[in-house]
Amino acid sequence: MHPFTVPLSGLKAGRNHFEWDADSSFFGIFDNTDITDAALHVTADVMMHGGGVAVSCHIEGTVTTVCDRCLGRLEIPVDTGFDDDDYDVADALDLSQDVYDYFCLSLPMVRTHPDGECDEDTVKFLGK
Repeated sequence: MHPFTVPLSGLKAGRNHFEWDADSSFFGIFDNTDITDAALHVTADVMMHGGGVAVSCHIEGTVTTVCDRCLGRLEIPVDTGFDDDDYDVADALDLSQDVYDYFCLSLPMVRTHPDGECDEDTVKFLGK
């Protein structure tokens, strides 16, 4: 079972609030070796209504990866989320893939330190 699983049996109608934390081991589930460290906090409001389930999820924190320019340690802030009302009622709702996908979409395509913050010893060889 993945870390962001909501047991739907027994949930009350209306809003149900859940919170989780994720570290680098979460990214190991998806074989993502680009993320070397993580401190994410995920909140989800799961609304049970009629024959369906709606989810409003927020993902916030920081992840550490490698700078594309200097290959140094790069910490990236994360603040993203999603709203979806396309879930079917089942025994449990696994939000792991959705959390992972929306997290990945929030990352910049090019991951570099701000100008002037890259490792100087590495940067001096880039222009040669």
